[in-house]
Amino acid sequence: MTVQVSLSASAAKQINTIIAAQSDASLLRIGVVGGGCSGFSYTFDLDKEIAADDLVIERDGAKVVIDEASLPFLEGSEIDYVDELIGAAFRITNPNATAACGCGTSFSV
Repeated sequence: MTVQVSLSASAAKQINTIIAAQSDASLLRIGVVGGGCSGFSYTFDLDKEIAADDLVIERDGAKVVIDEASLPFLEGSEIDYVDELIGAAFRITNPNATAACGCGTSFSV
């Protein structure tokens, strides 16, 4: 199964900045877990290990990995980093989400 998930230049730049400040991490791991106010939540963790069934996305030297169980929920998504007046955060634009909460980290399908 080929899953398409993209990483924006802004997200890649921020990941590289975060990883440069870490001594024990080399990539960003994104996952989907049950919970949150809309049914599912995104998880963001720093990691140094890539599992055999992980999808690896690379852009401008930044690496993001997504576990196999989370892939169907993220098909067609774009991982971005936004810096707005109300705060800066990674944002996932997910075409599979039918609803999302105001914080942007919880969604339903």
